[in-house]
Amino acid sequence: MGASGTYPVLGHPSSGYLIEQASTRIWCDAGPGTFVTLPVDPDLVDAIVISHQHPDHCLDVITAFHAFRYRPDPRGSVPVYCPAAVIERLSLFADNPELAQTFDFHAMSGGDSVVIGEIQLAFAWTDHSVPTLASRWEANGRVLAYSADTGPEGDWHAIAAGADLFLCEASYQGDLGRYPYKHHLTSALAGGIARSQNVKRLMLTHIPPYLDKTISVAEAEVSFDRPVELAVPGTSRKI
Repeated sequence: MGASGTYPVLGHPSSGYLIEQASTRIWCDAGPGTFVTLPVDPDLVDAIVISHQHPDHCLDVITAFHAFRYRPDPRGSVPVYCPAAVIERLSLFADNPELAQTFDFHAMSGGDSVVIGEIQLAFAWTDHSVPTLASRWEANGRVLAYSADTGPEGDWHAIAAGADLFLCEASYQGDLGRYPYKHHLTSALAGGIARSQNVKRLMLTHIPPYLDKTISVAEAEVSFDRPVELAVPGTSRKI
């Protein structure tokens, strides 16, 4: 539903993806603008997975709260899997006890796993400035890996091992040394990690609106040594 890094722009919401397997539908990350671009009725979403507390990844949980709660037939106990810090921040922001009636929050950590419907998820801590979880999604012999926001450090790379599709952030271009904030990846680093983990397909996401995305793809293709895809709102991929 969205892939814009840091903030949304018209037609390009922040991070948000609908992941489906048979009748299971999971909303992964809820950046601003993603709720209104859900390609299914929100009531058909079985669960929500949030990688971390930064607004460009979780703010539309509040939108969903209002949509689920303040209507003639409120929806309750929607499962939400996320770091504990996300639960704390959303609770403070909403300042409403009904949030806990609308959502059934589950605090997850690196090394945890959970089965949601027909999909098995495993989580790993990333190299970010707040507690952030990368995720590995497995179903029917296929694997999707999602880096969430991360720098190159840590052992989170293993979540992408042998993945059929690796959805990886690429917030920067060129040399990481140019940037004072090291908790994001360059497109070349994304390609190199994908290659080292024997990923079959790489898709870049979380590219800020002010960058030329064609340059990001080109830099990733050099280090990945094969074609690289770009996450675009409104499109889908079958793996």
